[in-house]
Amino acid sequence: MNKPLLSRLTSKGQATIPVEVRRALRLQTGDRVVFDLKNGKVTLKRADALDAAFLKLSEIAFEEWNSPEDEVAFRDL
Repeated sequence: MNKPLLSRLTSKGQATIPVEVRRALRLQTGDRVVFDLKNGKVTLKRADALDAAFLKLSEIAFEEWNSPEDEVAFRDL
């Protein structure tokens, strides 16, 4: 069994990705990562060009739905 890799959360919600993880994912300074949250567990992967393009398009496409009124209206979906 692998040993747990720990990191401390800062007051800004930031955490350092342990060097072992950065090496395994071949992460470099400035690279983007993707967090996938399912059933209370998170996986982390290196974002590829398609991930980055999808996220950018999603931001543009859903920007108009980013108001407090929309949050109230769609909260339970």
